[in-house]
Amino acid sequence: MTDAFSSSSEAVLQRTVNVSTITTTSLAGNLAQLYQIAETSHFITSNQFKKVALQFPDELLPDAVRVSTEIEKETKAKTFILGDTSYGSCCVDEVAAEHVKADCIVHYGPSCLSPCRRLPLLYVFGKIPIDVQQCAAAFKELYLDPQSHVIVLYDVTYSHAIGDLRTLLCDIYPNVVISLLKTDHSSGAELIQDSCVDNNHTDSQDDSIVFKFGRQFSVKAGQSVDNYNMFYIGQEGLTLTNFMMTWNHCAFSSFNPETHTGRVESVQINKALMKRYYAIERAKDASVVGILVGTLGVANYLTIIEQLKDIIHKAGKKSYMFAMGKINVPKLANFLEIDVYVLVACSENSLLDSSEFYRPVVTPFEMELACNKHREWTGEYVTDFRDLLPGGSSHVGFPESDQSAIEEETTDVSLITGALRSCSTTSSEIINGTSLVPRNQTLTVANTNTAASFLAGRSWQGLETKLGQTPVVKAVEGRRGIAIAYEEEGVGNKDASTPL
Repeated sequence: MTDAFSSSSEAVLQRTVNVSTITTTSLAGNLAQLYQIAETSHFITSNQFKKVALQFPDELLPDAVRVSTEIEKETKAKTFILGDTSYGSCCVDEVAAEHVKADCIVHYGPSCLSPCRRLPLLYVFGKIPIDVQQCAAAFKELYLDPQSHVIVLYDVTYSHAIGDLRTLLCDIYPNVVISLLKTDHSSGAELIQDSCVDNNHTDSQDDSIVFKFGRQFSVKAGQSVDNYNMFYIGQEGLTLTNFMMTWNHCAFSSFNPETHTGRVESVQINKALMKRYYAIERAKDASVVGILVGTLGVANYLTIIEQLKDIIHKAGKKSYMFAMGKINVPKLANFLEIDVYVLVACSENSLLDSSEFYRPVVTPFEMELACNKHREWTGEYVTDFRDLLPGGSSHVGFPESDQSAIEEETTDVSLITGALRSCSTTSSEIINGTSLVPRNQTLTVANTNTAASFLAGRSWQGLETKLGQTPVVKAVEGRRGIAIAYEEEGVGNKDASTPL
């Protein structure tokens, strides 16, 4: 799952791209219909936008120029194509849009529907073909009982066909609930109307409304989400994983529109949760935490970063913040003094599999479990960090320091190392980067700043300026080629067995 942010650099450098094949595949239907150019043009002209940023995922970039040309022809507005996003392509790249001083953003393709705050936004999911009849047939094979309570979730790119699916199912299955795509209106985001399911049925006023991950559905009075089965339409990926981790008490089934097959999802959620719990234990053992900024567009990301800094400090740990764009193994391996990383990203990209990394990567929810003794592990899982903020559905306040607490109440036993560890700062306080522990009415240094000690012991500590010590020389021609095989490598080297 590390490819949520980046893929193998060597594979990217060596692969070839057949543009004509990709364009033919993506243009299975009419260009204007697939990218809903008429609706997009109406959004731009009705709001009198002059500069428009068009954000495409990598797989749709071959069509970007043609879509941009059509929109400029229809609206007379100036368009800018946003391609290589700094983070996951499912998130809106508001920073890149602000670089060109755009008035709005049009986001194409799959989306996590995370709320944004800076610019007006239009989602265009596209109309990926799907056989609704086969989808309904797969549903009937998976749920033989017409009284089954099922919630239908789907990838946003298939939202255009959900209305037809409801027509085929709801008369046979009265307890089926079709989720609706919905954005946070306060963020200024809009959905093209015909890409959403019309809510043509009346829900009881006693039904409870659930709004999560851009999906809204109602649960009958006296019932909870855990009493329902989940049916997902789309390919296996981050979206399905996010749903299964969040509603881990529900039985999931899915239909893959590409293979036209339905199946019961056999992913062992309990096993996945235990892996995440192991990462929590590693976070409890950590003394130095790295906060990875994995988004610059999701609303309230700065607020959760400040909250993480606060709880990490109160738990007696040191924190450092890293903003490095797309995350990969070599980047994080440069900072071996960090014991654990916490990733601040959208709900889909937060669940990063850190098995390939040298240090675990946890979510803000897992970091709070490690630092806040008032938050207990109940099996509930939170992937949206906004739920952890004050006023959120899963917010738990950090306990105030109790000076009368005895040491036994502020220590814990690590399930990994078996050693005692401190759970709070009641017995030690961090002063000027050094941990001091009171002993016999005096302050004795227990351990110094871990990260600073590690850096001081490094043989290479980074580039040194050496002002005035380095002679000034004219610019010379540098190396040619790519990093894994420069052209001059092997020249003059007697040990080189084969020339490049």
